[in-house]
Amino acid sequence: MAWSRSGQWYAGSDRNAYIHRAWMRRGLPSGAFDGRPHIAIANTASDLTPCNMHLNEVAEHVKHGVWEAGGVPLNLPVVSLGETNVRPTAMLWRNMAAMAIEEMLRANPIDGVVLLGGCDKTIPALLMAASSVDLPAVVVPGGPMLTGTFRGVPLGCGTDVWRLSEEVRAGTLSEADFLRSESSMIRSKGHCNTMGTASTMGLLAEVLGMTLPGLAGTPAPDSRLLEGAHETGRLVVEMIADGRRPSHVMTRGSFLNAIVALAALGGSTNAVVHLLAIAGRLGVELTQDDFDRTGSGVPLLADLQPAGRHLMDDLYRAGGLHAVLNEVRDLLDPAAITVTGRPLVEALGDAKVHDREVIRSRRQPLQQDAGIAVLYGNLAPDGAVIKPAAASPHLLQHRGPAVVFDSVEDLHARIDDLDVTPDAVLVLRGCGPKGYPGMPEVSNLPLPPKLLAQGVRDMVRICDGRMSGTAYGTVILHVAPEAAAGGPLGLVRTGDMIILDVENRRLDIDLPADELAARQPSPEMTRAFARPERGWQRLYVETVQQANTGADLDFLIGSSGDAVPRESH
Repeated sequence: MAWSRSGQWYAGSDRNAYIHRAWMRRGLPSGAFDGRPHIAIANTASDLTPCNMHLNEVAEHVKHGVWEAGGVPLNLPVVSLGETNVRPTAMLWRNMAAMAIEEMLRANPIDGVVLLGGCDKTIPALLMAASSVDLPAVVVPGGPMLTGTFRGVPLGCGTDVWRLSEEVRAGTLSEADFLRSESSMIRSKGHCNTMGTASTMGLLAEVLGMTLPGLAGTPAPDSRLLEGAHETGRLVVEMIADGRRPSHVMTRGSFLNAIVALAALGGSTNAVVHLLAIAGRLGVELTQDDFDRTGSGVPLLADLQPAGRHLMDDLYRAGGLHAVLNEVRDLLDPAAITVTGRPLVEALGDAKVHDREVIRSRRQPLQQDAGIAVLYGNLAPDGAVIKPAAASPHLLQHRGPAVVFDSVEDLHARIDDLDVTPDAVLVLRGCGPKGYPGMPEVSNLPLPPKLLAQGVRDMVRICDGRMSGTAYGTVILHVAPEAAAGGPLGLVRTGDMIILDVENRRLDIDLPADELAARQPSPEMTRAFARPERGWQRLYVETVQQANTGADLDFLIGSSGDAVPRESH
């Protein structure tokens, strides 16, 4: 072996080495401590993270590959975050999960790690942790579920929840039929089958170079996922021998490649805060503006919900990620490598598109200029983001009166009785990292029933929180600074004129600067801000950064490496 970190624990004949070996001998072969690499399988399987429930099975196949390649595999259950269940929001604990995983990887006698994730925050947390420790690491994405149908119509999980629930509120779908669709929505194991955050981050993990090439996007029930897990177990042993670490793989070019892919796939806006946070752990120079500079002119090629029609197993059938990337190959950094040590573009080979209804060509894209647009103005001095691919084209330039909600509770209390015109701009504040806390997925505000009954299905909405990657609409997100950090969003009043100009990247309130500066924040809003007294929430609120830099904690930026100089006994 080129080096053996685990040998710092196991090699030798003193009392400490004896303790480390003896307590680990429970069934391991006698040669387990002869210098062969010890591999942690950082496993986010949990019955309360339904999208990751199958990862124990995946872990078993990783183990087979590690043993075959001469390593010692070790299951390491780590913090798991289920987007659909935890309150107030899984994003509150992304940084906690990353910190806990980082510390366990550093503290234990391991030489490398296989990262098993699926649900939205699990892959970002795993990559953040691995980046801060910088041991050889590789991701196995858990993969999307198969498409469910209701009355013969495919259902996109997440996206169709938002769509069908609005139809109930509009009176065009009965509550009974809505509830009947529930058992059809989730057909199999795996994460959301739309191009939501889970699908986005699984695919981008591969574009960053951090998966076995060709594995990302494999449906969770597909036997090829288990085959790939086995091969990943073999690969990580090779990576350790070569000393290939995340800092070698995830370079600035890798992140720019991820931004290109994000646009071509119509991926989730949540990728912005996750990629910024991962880059921050590595010390890679990446800013919010890179998403606009690099991605805004990239065409949308994947016709997938929520921006299009199809679902993730359609993408896999049509040629998968590699077929999409081959369409934009000229936009990718040819020097960026993968965990194999070879360039990403080399791994694409001659991947072909097998269904042009699902994966469009550059000549006939779903949308010519996709990507994430970053907006600035007196309402968002540090920026805000919008996903044009999921928005209504006629609303991308808009002027309308604000209707302000001081909290999510205020929104829920008033939205059903709201009597406004379609040109109104719905503003929800107090939902940023500090204010909620945790920056929840509440920005795709429901529309007033009176407008739904008139056939209105989109309005301009503005929030300092996030929205689900499965959501859609003309929604301005991640407004920074957030209201709870003193941002001007906290000064908006109902009736103020809001100007949205996506083409010119502007988001403004039509008020003189001195009048806006003279205003005081709404007392109702400030009363609703989070004020945790103890525990993680207090630490989070006191140290979390804003969305425009990735919403990591200020003391977690950067890396501490893998060294642990002091003994335990």
